[in-house]
Amino acid sequence: MLTVESFWRDESDALKGINSVYSALNRGSSYYNRGMHFLYLLRSDEGFGSGGDIGLNNNMSFAFTSNNTSADAWNAIFHANFRANQVILNVPQIAMNETVKKRIIAEAKFLRALNYFNLVVFWGRPPLVLTPLTATDYPANATPEQVYAQIVQDLSEAAADLPVSYSGADIGRVTKGAAHGLLAKAYLQQGKFSEAKTAMDWLVTGEGAGNYALMENYADNFKQTAENNRESVYEIQYKENAAENGDDDTNPGISLNTGASVPKFLAPPNPGPGYADGGARRWIVDSFEEERTIDDRRDPRAAVSFLYDNADERGPAFTMVYGQVWQAIYGGNDKRVWFRKLLNDDSKSGESFSSPNNYRMIRYADILLMYAECLNELGQTATAYPYVDRVRSRVNMRTLTVAKPGLDQSAFRQQIKKERLLELAGEGWRYFDMVRWGELSNNLNTLRQRDPDFNNFVPGKHEWYPIPQSDIDNSANLTQNPGY
Repeated sequence: MLTVESFWRDESDALKGINSVYSALNRGSSYYNRGMHFLYLLRSDEGFGSGGDIGLNNNMSFAFTSNNTSADAWNAIFHANFRANQVILNVPQIAMNETVKKRIIAEAKFLRALNYFNLVVFWGRPPLVLTPLTATDYPANATPEQVYAQIVQDLSEAAADLPVSYSGADIGRVTKGAAHGLLAKAYLQQGKFSEAKTAMDWLVTGEGAGNYALMENYADNFKQTAENNRESVYEIQYKENAAENGDDDTNPGISLNTGASVPKFLAPPNPGPGYADGGARRWIVDSFEEERTIDDRRDPRAAVSFLYDNADERGPAFTMVYGQVWQAIYGGNDKRVWFRKLLNDDSKSGESFSSPNNYRMIRYADILLMYAECLNELGQTATAYPYVDRVRSRVNMRTLTVAKPGLDQSAFRQQIKKERLLELAGEGWRYFDMVRWGELSNNLNTLRQRDPDFNNFVPGKHEWYPIPQSDIDNSANLTQNPGY
C-alpha cells in the first residue's frame, strides 16, 4: 500500500505528484470541470441561473439561505490545494534533475496561487493552508491581505523557475508567462497598478513579448482546433474521453473523464443539446450594437461570444445553432441568450459530459487591456492607447486613437471597462472586474437594471460567500464571514 512516506522517492513520483494537482482542477463537478464556471459567469451581471436547478438559481441570485452554499467548490479547491502542498513539501527532498525539480515545484506554487486567487475573491477570508493538513490541524481565517501576499510570493517564486514554453506532451503546463499574467491579476485586484504593470512588462515589452501575439481570427481562441495558440497565456487542458464514466481521479475502477462537462450544462435547451442551467443577460449582446466596424458591420465578437436569435445579423432565420436554424428550433421571438465560448457548436451537433475544448483562462488580449488600464491609472493615458488599439484592430473596429482621441484618465477608465466587457465576454473575468472596480458598492443600481438577481444583493454580506458551516462547526478557529 502506498503511503506518503513510501511514495516521494524519485523523479517519476514527482511528475506523478504534479500531474495529480493538474488533475484536481478537473476532479469532480465543482471546480473547472463545471462548477467554477458557474461562479465565474452567473454570479456576475453577465449571467444567471436559467434552468431547472433551483439551488443553483438561488445561489446565483443571492437568494440562498444555507451557509453551505458553494461548499462543494470550496472543498474542491482545498482538495487541489492539498495536492499542491504535498508537491511543494516533498519534491525538494527527492534526488533528481535540479531543473526539473525546480520546475515542478514552481508549477505547484502557481496552482496553489490560482486556488487562493479564487478563494480570496469568492470567500474573502479563507484559512491559509501551506502544508498538508492533518486531522489535528485547525487553521484560522486569514485576512485578504495575507492571502494576496501569499499569492504574490508563490507566483513570484514560480516565475523565476518556470520555462518560457514546452514541447510535445508537456504543452499546457504552466509557463513563465502564465505566472506573470496571474501575478498581474493578483496585483490589479488589489489596486496595485505599478506592481501589476511591472509583472506584465515581461509579457508586453520585455523578453517574453516575442512569444505572444493576437490571433488573426478572434474565434480561433475558442476552438478545439486552435488550442494553446500564440495568444494563449494559460489554458485549463481538456481531453475528450467518450468512454468516461466518472470524474473521481482517486477511483481506479472508472474510465476517467478528462474533459469538461460544463458545455452540456450551458448549451441551449431542448430541442437543443444542453440543459441551459446558465444563461446570459440580453444587455450584453445589445452592448455589441453600440459601435460598428470599419466596414459597417456588427462587432464580430458578439456572435463568437453568444448564441442568440440575431447572432447572424440577418436574424433568427439565418442564425445557426448546432447546425440548425434558430427560428426552426425556438421561433422568431425567443430572446434568450446562451454563453458560447466554452461550447463545441463549431464542430459538433451536440454536447457530451466530456468536452475536449480547453478553457482559455488568460489570453494575451486580456494582458494588453490590463496593461493599458495600469498605464492609465499611473497617469500615462496617452501611452495606454496603442495597447487598446491592438485589441480593437483585430476585430476591425476603429482604433481608439481614431474613435476617441484625447480621453482623460476618468473617461479612459470607463472605456477600458467597455473594452473588457466586449473582448472578454463569457470568459469568466467579469465578476473579478466588477469586484475590483467597486461595482458591487458603487454601481449597484446599474447592476440591478442589467440583472434582476442583484435586487437580492445585500451590501456588506454578499460580496463573499459564507465559509461553509460544516467547516465552521468542525473548527474552533474559523469564524464566519459578515452577515451570515
